[in-house]
Amino acid sequence: MAKIKIDLERKIGTVDPRIFGNFIEHIGRCIYGGLFEEGSPLSDERGFRKDVLEAVRSLRVPVLRWPGGNFVSGYHWLDGVGPVDARPRRSELAWYAEESNRFGTDEFIQYCRVLGTEPHICVNMGTGTMDEAQAWVEYCNGTGNTSWANLRRQHGRPEPYRVRYWGLGNEMYGGWQIGSLSAEDYVKKAKTFALVMKRTDPSIELIGCGHNGVSDWDVTVIQGLAPLIDYYSIHLYTGQPDHYANVFSAHQAERAVRLCGALLERVRHTQRIAHPIHVAFDEWNVWYRRRTHEDRVGGVEEQFDLSDALAVGTYLNGFIRQCRIVKLANLAQLVNAIGAVFTNKQGLFLQTIYHPLRLYAEHTLDTALDVHVDGPVYDLLPEREDDVRGRVHHVADLGPFQLLDVTATCDAAGGALTLAVVNRDKDQSHKATIDLGGAQATGEIQVSEVTGPDVGAVNSFERPDVVGVRERKVEGQGRTLDYEFPARSVSVLRMRLH
Repeated sequence: MAKIKIDLERKIGTVDPRIFGNFIEHIGRCIYGGLFEEGSPLSDERGFRKDVLEAVRSLRVPVLRWPGGNFVSGYHWLDGVGPVDARPRRSELAWYAEESNRFGTDEFIQYCRVLGTEPHICVNMGTGTMDEAQAWVEYCNGTGNTSWANLRRQHGRPEPYRVRYWGLGNEMYGGWQIGSLSAEDYVKKAKTFALVMKRTDPSIELIGCGHNGVSDWDVTVIQGLAPLIDYYSIHLYTGQPDHYANVFSAHQAERAVRLCGALLERVRHTQRIAHPIHVAFDEWNVWYRRRTHEDRVGGVEEQFDLSDALAVGTYLNGFIRQCRIVKLANLAQLVNAIGAVFTNKQGLFLQTIYHPLRLYAEHTLDTALDVHVDGPVYDLLPEREDDVRGRVHHVADLGPFQLLDVTATCDAAGGALTLAVVNRDKDQSHKATIDLGGAQATGEIQVSEVTGPDVGAVNSFERPDVVGVRERKVEGQGRTLDYEFPARSVSVLRMRLH
């Protein structure tokens, strides 16, 4: 039997709810035909799909990133403000499409207000200029009698939007990015952008464009931009057709955070930087099936299975464990394009990955606790000699892996506990003794479990609940509890403590 040991005195740190953020980009049907569909009987008078809004509200999204993503490096924000019917239609070069500009800054802010989420805008550092970025900040946040603030007022928005989070470009290291730059050139350019944006509104928080947290790009950019930024971004997509490689690959995110955190700490120390710099993991997901050029042009509409949901649970557990460093995170993306919600003109269904996202956002508590797990392990070894350079080499060295991936969070008073357990074993359930240390469970335990018939199980319009959430209550009294975690499951247990 496995053992899970929790000690309420061993606190890792405070979990920032902004780790449950999301991301929308002008790619495929994420926005148009996804969350925004003018003229649809399912939409309100603003064009917002009401069924999507209802589904997204349950995710409790604290921060929403927009407009990209690769899209932003060719996007000029002035095309997307003012009278909608007068906006220009442009060629969209990142995803080989056409952009109507009917969903722009004002619509994005309005969507955030309807959701109750904070906006996070990434500026164009590809084809854009620092004057354009400065004007965007002034349009959104300006309170004076200036031209860009007055333009917002002319568009019917007298009050400033108070956009707090601003990203300095997207993936500028990549050759696929319009206007990509070397690390040295990016630093030079980002400094000029940061200067004018901060002088326009000193209250904004800037996010430097990071790579994967471990590259030479990261070393150079952190050294050059650390005095000017509040967050440093990491982007990571994982996934493999083999179930165990798929779920364990999510642990790469933790390695990236640890290494990036060490770089940030070193530079803050050597440069004597007083203000904190945290990681913004502002793009992450499972994404490996729809990666060809044709898939990208088609809108990367990935169909997620139960294995992917377990990988998402593993990502979220990693962000909780690394809560001292990771303060922002954004799943990419919200709707249709590798999205948690999938629509057509008649309705929607919830992808498998939606369910762990909802449960974690709803039930994760304030303080992360150090958890000791002693249970069955799995060693992810290459199947062939040459496979060391192929399928598993990026993650196998982090093993062997506990099949039960566990986090625990409590409230400030220590009177409530949430235990989140991802059983990555595709075939076997595992019993565990949960040791609460000096605490004692009182009363019923609320249980929410995500599982399905096999790790390849998917949801669809025809069968939307193949993978869903089972809610139940179990008796739980005492300092130790025995619980059997089902095979291929994400289990969230909530209990009161004495």
